[in-house]
Parts: sequence; structure tokens; C-alpha cells
Amino acid sequence: MTRPIELWYWPTPNGWKISIALEEMGLPYEMKPVNIGVGEQFDPAFQVISANRRMPAIIDPEGPDGRPLSIFESGAILQYLGVKSGRFYPQDPRGKAEVDQWLFWQVGGLGPMAGQTHHFRQYAPAMVKDQRQIAYGVRRYTDETHRLYGVLDRRLADREFIAGDYSIADMAIWPWILPALQGQSLEEFPGLKAWMNRVGERPAVRAGRALGEDLRRSLTASGSAAEEARKVLFGQRAL
Repeated sequence: MTRPIELWYWPTPNGWKISIALEEMGLPYEMKPVNIGVGEQFDPAFQVISANRRMPAIIDPEGPDGRPLSIFESGAILQYLGVKSGRFYPQDPRGKAEVDQWLFWQVGGLGPMAGQTHHFRQYAPAMVKDQRQIAYGVRRYTDETHRLYGVLDRRLADREFIAGDYSIADMAIWPWILPALQGQSLEEFPGLKAWMNRVGERPAVRAGRALGEDLRRSLTASGSAAEEARKVLFGQRAL
């Protein structure tokens, strides 16, 4: 009997990338919550799994050589799962290169830039009293996220999915398109909007996106508990 993959997870865009992939690939898994709002990512036991102290991470009890294998970094996890399942990750060099370039584009571009947009638009106003200190960050990252939406919109003008057939590239990018949080309007990007709807209608995407939705508490809420959670999340409190 196949033992389930351990998914060390919290419901965030990076976490959803992996829960969606596991659902799409039909790989059995067990969710292990890592509450980033109370600092569980800094637990020494978790650091053994994720050297960067970030989720998601996985432990595959049945690795390629039959021994357990732990992996951190969502892009590396997606590649591993694609190879393991033989699904959504091309085997031919040309197709693989096409998927990889968009996967790395998300990991190195869309994720970090949109993440900074989230920070300055959603979290920073509750953390910084002088709002003039965050105005430049809001403008800088909102504009860059807008540019990246445009890259996707042009890419999707004449195709259904990002890199040929539906792939781990789509799974990586889809969770990071959050217009309401990023100061964007999908009405400006018809190709991207159609793709968002197309991918979002997939049952596995819905299931992966819904995983652990009852666990998350808002870090934009007011009160001492929320303030302490933000300090932990953004490294303002030593653990």
C-alpha cells in the first residue's frame, strides 16, 4: 500500500501550489499544518525538513530509492511531484524547458513581487503609523505586479494554458493571481481572466485551494494577537 506524502502546509499561495498539484496528480497525501502566524515554521523539527524555515515542504516516505525524501521550495516540489507522478510535466526536453521557464518566472518574479505587493498593501498599514513610509512600496510593487499580469495576458492571448498542455506551470502561477489583494483589475487582462476561470473550474484546483481554509486567521485583523502574529511572520520578534 502506498504511504501518503506528508504535506507541511499553510493556506497561502505557495501552499496552494502544492495542494493543487497533489490533487491533480492523484497522489495520496496527509496535511501537516504549519501555522506561520504563531511561528511554527521556526520549530527545530520543521527546520530539519525545510532548511529555509518556510512552508510548504513535503516528505515522501517512498522516495526514488525507496527511502524517505524531504523537499522544500515549492518549485522544486512541483518538479519532483511531476516526475514522480508522470503527469503535468513533459518528459521531452523542449516541452520540459517550456514549462520550466514559466515555473521559474513564477518562483523568481511573480511570487516575490506579488508577495511584496501583499505586504505593503495589506500588512504594512497595520504595522507602520506613518503611512508616508509605505507609499513608495505600494506604488513600486503594485506597478510591477501590473506589469507581470500583462506578461501573462499576452502569453495567454492565443492559448489555453501557460506552456502547452495544462502543467505544473499553471499550478504554480494560478494561486498568485489575487487581483483584490494586489490592486489589479482582471478586466484589463482578458486573456488572463479567461485562463483564471478555466483553471479555477477544475475540481482538483478547487479542492487544493480549499485545503485548510478553516485554519487561517487574518493577519490584517486588529488587536494584540494579530499584531503579535505579524511580528512573528515578518521577523520582528526573535524566536
